[in-house]
Amino acid sequence: MLFGILAALLMLSAFFSGSETALMKLNRYRLQHLVKRKHSGAIKAQKLLQRPDRLLGLILLGNNFVNILASSLATIIAIRLLGESGIAIAAGLLTLVVLIFSEVAPKTLAAIKPELIAFPAAWIYTPLLKLFYPIVWIVNLFANLLLRLFGVHVNKKSTDSLNIEELKSLVTESDSVIPERYQNMLLSILDMETATVEDIMTPRNEIIGIDLDAPVEEIITVLENSPHTRLPVYRQSINKVIGILHLRNTLGLFRKNKFDKNSLLKNLAKPYFVPESTPLQKQILTFRDKKMHLALVVDEYGDIQGLVSLDDLLQEIVGGIIFEASDVIAQQDGSYLVDGSVTIRELNRINHWDLPTEGPKTLNGLIIEFMETIPEPGTSMKLHGYPLEIVKTDKNAIKLVRFYPQKKS
Repeated sequence: MLFGILAALLMLSAFFSGSETALMKLNRYRLQHLVKRKHSGAIKAQKLLQRPDRLLGLILLGNNFVNILASSLATIIAIRLLGESGIAIAAGLLTLVVLIFSEVAPKTLAAIKPELIAFPAAWIYTPLLKLFYPIVWIVNLFANLLLRLFGVHVNKKSTDSLNIEELKSLVTESDSVIPERYQNMLLSILDMETATVEDIMTPRNEIIGIDLDAPVEEIITVLENSPHTRLPVYRQSINKVIGILHLRNTLGLFRKNKFDKNSLLKNLAKPYFVPESTPLQKQILTFRDKKMHLALVVDEYGDIQGLVSLDDLLQEIVGGIIFEASDVIAQQDGSYLVDGSVTIRELNRINHWDLPTEGPKTLNGLIIEFMETIPEPGTSMKLHGYPLEIVKTDKNAIKLVRFYPQKKS
């Protein structure tokens, strides 16, 4: 009979140990999801975890009680079988049995499959907590007073919210659930929290526009070959923008052979300017509210530094799908041929690198800042831990770079 009681106590000890680990190991976000789906075990487990001090008080009260009782029974059994000399043997054997069958094994199972143990255990602990509440309350009272001496207040609700960097890590590590292309989209959306229009704008030297001081034939050539539907119109310099032209407004003029500079001026929309420090999330809301698709980016002196469009913002979100692969080309030797005009943010996102984004926005700018000069083709260096080789340059910019993706330790 004593051996039977001892075995039952060891099983209870295993239950208390395993359920403690299982309840503490539960994924809080999956638990919230199951609660929303009205999972009864999850609902009870969440209520118990709202006051972990009471739950732990109950579990440890039960676990210590059965372990001490098991130790006492083992001592009685040892004395009856072997006399007083058997006490030490019983203590050693009981320690080994408790460690294997009541601690390590159940806790390991609970760590691997927490829901399997936690949800059934929640059904047991809910009535037990009500039954033994006075004892648990007294235990928690002294334990919480002790913790207050160290500045820990148990009644303060702990927040399980994640910051942006933690969310990025969560998305990146979810490759078994979320396909890579959707991971990139989610990471892009999270990046919009800190990015500005300066990070994604088309730089001033790449803006395609119409100079009203140019001959009509040249203007028509620009219109016929433009890859964009909206073009800034200026006089002499891009800093003297007078309006934005939507190409569909010129189709009727071409059909009626009435296209000239005066008719072009009548079809211009008012230009819209934004500071280069405007956050992307604010800009996309502005485009939506003003029903606009294009803005000119200016610096603190009012000079135009670039152009940002609604398409640029959408590409920032779905860049992993529509980004032009010609800007980053993987080679057979494991290296990458990278266009010098590619943005650092896009390069980091495509290759999962961590080049700094606080300073220059393009690879060309980052290398020039690092070298403090425009390097010659064939120059090799380590840029923030990444080996690279300059492949092609012109007089004032780096055009093509070969990257070797291994990072320094």
